Amino acid sequence: MSRFTPVEQRIDAWAHRRLDGIPRRGPRSTLVEFMVFVLKQAWACIFGAAILTVIIATKLFYPDDAILARNDFLVIAAVVIQVVMVATRLETFRELRVIILFHLVGTGMELFKTSVGSWLYEGDGILQIGGVPLYSGFMYAAIGSYMVRVYRLFDLRFDRYPRRFVTAILAALIYLNFFAHHYVPDARYLLMAATAVIFGRCVMSFRIFRHRLRMPLLAIFVGVAVFIWIAENIGTWADAWQYPGQEDGWQVVSLAKLGSWFLLMIISVVLVAWVYPPRPSDPVAPDSGGASNDRG
Repeated sequence: MSRFTPVEQRIDAWAHRRLDGIPRRGPRSTLVEFMVFVLKQAWACIFGAAILTVIIATKLFYPDDAILARNDFLVIAAVVIQVVMVATRLETFRELRVIILFHLVGTGMELFKTSVGSWLYEGDGILQIGGVPLYSGFMYAAIGSYMVRVYRLFDLRFDRYPRRFVTAILAALIYLNFFAHHYVPDARYLLMAATAVIFGRCVMSFRIFRHRLRMPLLAIFVGVAVFIWIAENIGTWADAWQYPGQEDGWQVVSLAKLGSWFLLMIISVVLVAWVYPPRPSDPVAPDSGGASNDRG
């Protein structure tokens, strides 16, 4: 069975008709692999990019005297984006399950974190719970959307992946610490050390176009955490939410947040593994081609 959605299958077939004749080695091949990598990453980010685009556009252009509050408009826009993604078969119902789970997990964290002053939301609106606009959950859902899409698009495989029940326990402890550290000593550094021990031997391989590359999974966690931190800076600049100290003017989000996003990656991986159990690498040469339904 193809790992692509019907829309992605058509895009993949179109790309192969134009690129299959390119030599497998040399500068031209390297350039094509890089371009495909960038395009696949952009495609994986489409849900988050759409929401971030709406947030920026409303920051710049949304009228202050509009009948519909900006926060409510963002909620409606996020729902429309999600519906369009599923209706146009850019996202599968199987993926939607884990995205909804990200939404629920994220909203629960938002409700608690805003209540203790970790960050805040400004503006009026009726589509909110406990002062938290409902679009906040879609920002976590965007992370889930990216991860399940990148899993498919790059045909991710994992060697020496830890036992899933161990990763589930670690993820539960990380999620608990996001709440508990307000009342007891913060265990994030112990949890980071545990993450390094549990995932330290795991290597992820991914197919770009015709070549498969390998990287330590911990390095992937760090890279995605940096990517989310950059998006977080854009979101706070656009007044999607604010951290303490940003009320009187935007400033760069603390680098300490990278640690939080690194730990959030563990929760994210466990949630995605619920839908896509980690698969080991195939016992074939790294650059060998696959069947026509496993092209990338």
